[in-house]
Amino acid sequence: MSHADVGQRLASIKHVVLVLSGKGGVGKSSCTVQLALSLASRGHKVGVLDIDLCGPSIPRMLGLEGQQIHQATAGWVPVFADSDKRLACMSIGFLLPNKNASVVWRGPKKNAMIKQFLADVYWGDLDYLLIDTPPGTSDEHLAAVEYLQEWNPDGAVIITTPQAVALADVKKEINFCTKVGLPLLGLIENMSGFICPHCAECTNVFSTGGGEGLAKHMDIPFLGRAPIDPNLVMLLEQDDKTVVPNVNDPDAEKIRTASIVETYQHCELSKVFADITAKLESGLEGESK
Repeated sequence: MSHADVGQRLASIKHVVLVLSGKGGVGKSSCTVQLALSLASRGHKVGVLDIDLCGPSIPRMLGLEGQQIHQATAGWVPVFADSDKRLACMSIGFLLPNKNASVVWRGPKKNAMIKQFLADVYWGDLDYLLIDTPPGTSDEHLAAVEYLQEWNPDGAVIITTPQAVALADVKKEINFCTKVGLPLLGLIENMSGFICPHCAECTNVFSTGGGEGLAKHMDIPFLGRAPIDPNLVMLLEQDDKTVVPNVNDPDAEKIRTASIVETYQHCELSKVFADITAKLESGLEGESK
């Protein structure tokens, strides 16, 4: 398994974007999922690679827990979240014997697993590959950047929450990107306020504006603020992703959709991430010219 194997897989992928944050608990995986759902709803073919080996949460969020990956002649076939096969996912969560199994690995084994994901997964033709990473700046990040760097990944989207304790660690992630030559595509300020589902009043639980200020200070494109949306939380937690969440009236008649891609469009946050995604796409198109 060589670096050339990674290059062969990336040849059919138009854009490779890493989603990073130096801080845990800022909603990085939920932002990755929302970016993927927004891109898929815009007609793109999207893959999500979950390299958070010790805490793989993407399968749960996409409603894919318990699914199995299959070995084909061309490689590992990812698991699809919709019948149109516009949204594919690969995660170590699909390789574990059960959802409570822990991954207790040292760095070299983690690096080998990431390389195998990059070299062996048969994504087919993709418009976007989003790589969800664990918090920090350690083995998983270095391995992903090392194996991808020769083929010039588009860059990284940084996730933060507005409070100072998160911003301090996110600055380290930004410095990491600068040191390894990974372009910074933009910053999302997540959990920026809580929208009450009853009165629609916004309460700034973790303050607001910190992420935007950091983006200006570090000269990074600011992609937008995303408040906490109880309906999104309900959607990502519930087992049936085709049921439209309704926290105001959980006992109301259920509205069903074809897939999580369509269900997500009923969440208020889908409008916010539609704007964030449009800015990200515009930036990538500008870079490619």
